[in-house]
Amino acid sequence: MPNWLSINNDEERNKIKGWVAKAPPGTFICFKKPCRTADQNRLLWARLGDIARQVNWYGEKLSAEDWKDVFTASLRKAKVVPGLEGGFVVLGLRTSHMSKQEMTSLLELIAAFGAEKGVIFNDDNE
Repeated sequence: MPNWLSINNDEERNKIKGWVAKAPPGTFICFKKPCRTADQNRLLWARLGDIARQVNWYGEKLSAEDWKDVFTASLRKAKVVPGLEGGFVVLGLRTSHMSKQEMTSLLELIAAFGAEKGVIFNDDNE
């Protein structure tokens, strides 16, 4: 039995049902929504690049990576803690394990912000 299996059809669903029926007491089973898609990831970085090129944030130009942190922190209502040597650290900014729905919400947040700031999105960027 593999450590994980994506359910893509009835055959896989039935295979999992069989494993569950045979699992010993105390077995831990975790169901996880599908992670973001490659298309969502490409769109995310294209839009972040557009914002990085077109928006000044309080007098500064931020990188696409910085903008990812800003948007992810906003979406997740991230926790901020003091840094080890001053400043602050924002926790929980990873997007690599976002579900498709969470990534959709992040992309919608970016689109709304961009519209408010007059960003012209070129979603063909890499």
